[in-house]
Amino acid sequence: MTNPFENKSQDKAIWQQESAISSQDDKFGGRNLDSILRIPVTIQVVLGSATMPVANLMKLGRGAIVPLDHRVGEPVDVVVNGRIIARGEVVVVEDDNSRFGISLTEIVGPPSNDLNG
Repeated sequence: MTNPFENKSQDKAIWQQESAISSQDDKFGGRNLDSILRIPVTIQVVLGSATMPVANLMKLGRGAIVPLDHRVGEPVDVVVNGRIIARGEVVVVEDDNSRFGISLTEIVGPPSNDLNG
């Protein structure tokens, strides 16, 4: 496969990505991966967590504040189907301040298979 975008770095990156995808198709015997790529996954952004006794939980009401274990400015975890895949910062995605998003700052690698812990 020749690279028609030798001089344009952005186009070159897209071409390399497409080349990688087509080599993945070749690895799977030329099978079309579209059906796999369309599988929906659940994405959650974890701002933090808290632990408390049930008695304290029962006392919570409107206006109660539950302190979380993350501090302001710390990265939040991006979880897909129960596994942390990335970390990022919370950002506002619209001018009217009505929606939040996540700017990814770190992609987490696969879990290590170390037997030593």
